[in-house]
Amino acid sequence: MHGPDRRGKGLGWIWGPTEGTTVYTCMLNQRGGTESDLTVSVLTPEPSPSALSPDFEGDAYYLAIGGAVAQHNWSHINNVLQDKKYKCKLIDCSEDLGMISIQGPASLSILQDVLDEDLSNEAFPFSTHKIVSAAGFKVRAIRLSFVGEMGWELHMPREACVPVYRAVMEAGAKHGIGNAGYRAIDSLSIEKGYRHWHADLRPDDTPLEAGLAFTCKLKSSIPFLGREALEKQKTEGLRKRLVGFTINEKVPLFGLEAIWRNGIAVGHIRRADFGFAINKTIAYGYIRNPDGGPVTLDFVRSGEYALERMGVTYLAEAHLKSPFDPNNNRVKGIY
Repeated sequence: MHGPDRRGKGLGWIWGPTEGTTVYTCMLNQRGGTESDLTVSVLTPEPSPSALSPDFEGDAYYLAIGGAVAQHNWSHINNVLQDKKYKCKLIDCSEDLGMISIQGPASLSILQDVLDEDLSNEAFPFSTHKIVSAAGFKVRAIRLSFVGEMGWELHMPREACVPVYRAVMEAGAKHGIGNAGYRAIDSLSIEKGYRHWHADLRPDDTPLEAGLAFTCKLKSSIPFLGREALEKQKTEGLRKRLVGFTINEKVPLFGLEAIWRNGIAVGHIRRADFGFAINKTIAYGYIRNPDGGPVTLDFVRSGEYALERMGVTYLAEAHLKSPFDPNNNRVKGIY
């Protein structure tokens, strides 16, 4: 799982349930802390095995993981496989594969001229993937987003990267396509409220605290590492909770700024950026109850907040849901 970031991604295979689906989820430690967030795609055998679609027996999953933390993820998965003595083979294909992400309102129109596949919502819904052809190469198209817009990731053999990129740029010229940098991804992702591992998520943060309870199958009987810790936490209540904040003044925040609730410091900012669509500074940080009690939703909603930067405090509005496209219409292609 070394290689490009997902935002580029590190890439790997894991042997081990619906075909063609891709899900965003987390890998936890025994304490319920988040060791990784990643996407997992359920695979089906292909007629011609390759790095894009290797030969396998049993179940197979394609893991796409942030390249900057690839070694961390590789080590964590291998440790769990060894501890549990699972019959599972983990293969690193990062050096053999590359990825291009095409995101935005025009992504469907652009890619429809590049891929030999119907990309409509009915034929290719969000959170699914298919092997398709692009510029004469087989690629794995995954419909998902880290920036809150309609889009696809194209995962492909390394020799396909340049030809496919050129084909995408040529098809997108009439739509005003452009290369986006990492700072754009940071701004778009925080505006949508998507979590960023190492900042919003760390091994000492649980999915429940981070607002990612949907990644945990607690309503089912499915076992997973860290489940007991999460069930205990859910019963006893959260002692910290990730909250989003906006301030109307165009003040740059960088992280570690103090969060004040009703005049009492209750936490600090983990990540901040400017949201150009809502024209506000956005920040995320975990808050605690100064009385030592649980941080309930009512506790969050009932407070008056301010963020402190270099000794100056700025009134802030707390959000439990992203103020940008809260109904997730854009990822479905509804603009």
